[in-house]
Amino acid sequence: MQVTGMNRLILLTSLLAASVLGGQWLDYTGGKGPGKGKHIVLVGGDEEYRSEEALPQLAKILSTRHGFHCTVLFAIDRKDGTINPDQNDNIPGLEALDKADLMILFTRFRDLPDDQMKHVVDYVNSGRPIVGLRTATHAFLLKTSATYKRYSYNSKEWDGGFGRQILGETWINHHGRHAIESTRGIFAPGQERHPILRGIRSGEIWAPSDVYTTKQPLFGDSLPLVFGQVLAGMKPDDPALPGPKNDPMMPVAWTKTYVSESGKRGRVFTTTMGAANDLQNEALRRLVVNGCYWAMGLEKKLPAKSNVDLIGDYRPSPFKFGGFVKGIKPSDLESK
Repeated sequence: MQVTGMNRLILLTSLLAASVLGGQWLDYTGGKGPGKGKHIVLVGGDEEYRSEEALPQLAKILSTRHGFHCTVLFAIDRKDGTINPDQNDNIPGLEALDKADLMILFTRFRDLPDDQMKHVVDYVNSGRPIVGLRTATHAFLLKTSATYKRYSYNSKEWDGGFGRQILGETWINHHGRHAIESTRGIFAPGQERHPILRGIRSGEIWAPSDVYTTKQPLFGDSLPLVFGQVLAGMKPDDPALPGPKNDPMMPVAWTKTYVSESGKRGRVFTTTMGAANDLQNEALRRLVVNGCYWAMGLEKKLPAKSNVDLIGDYRPSPFKFGGFVKGIKPSDLESK
């Protein structure tokens, strides 16, 4: 092949990207689509719900189906460079947030050092949009950082920390019985025409992960879009559980805005669903993808039914502590 000036530029760019990545995260360039020119950084790191499996699939959908440039970050073992959700103090590559157009956060009780946490805080302070999945409500537990300690889920200085102040809620408890009572998504009255719910029917969303407890009303200007109907079992056609768990139902997806230190108002979409198993449900994938569009102010570009078809052979591991696949490096996932 003749190496033209343009080919040389592409080659150098690829080599530079490989050097920068160092095998510690994934990068999906994106192509044609409404998201072309927008960069989404997906930040994972939880011990239970397999964010390390959910986020690469979500990134591939957003990149391949919608054109977004996506970067996926993982909790990385400091000793051998493998993906290790139990390593709660190391997520390399967070500097990608410095120029990102959207942060998707799926972490749990992370105790990041200041030099990493600074990129998250700077992003929030810029007023840019955020999508929070499942355990993002309790994304941080900063035991070693005095600088950013208020971001901890149990902060008293900043009530409820990042979770409540920015996303709308922090960790309280399980409302449904964990791994026994699954979740059906029921639209909040009057929100049926919200852009995030486009192409979805009430009752179509199902998640094997359980409903989380929230304070009602949610914090700030949070607007519930979907309530979680607690089911009597772990199948999508199981009946609703009778009794007080569904009276009232807890919100499981909502929008919110926050005002940053810079004075800018940022959009937030949060769902307490989103485990890797949950993403096997097409309606839930559509909810999350639509939420990304809305958060970035791109809701007018949403079609009647966004394409959220799975990419590749997606067979996520069951959610449980210690259930991650050991010995995997991000580079091992590039072709999967």
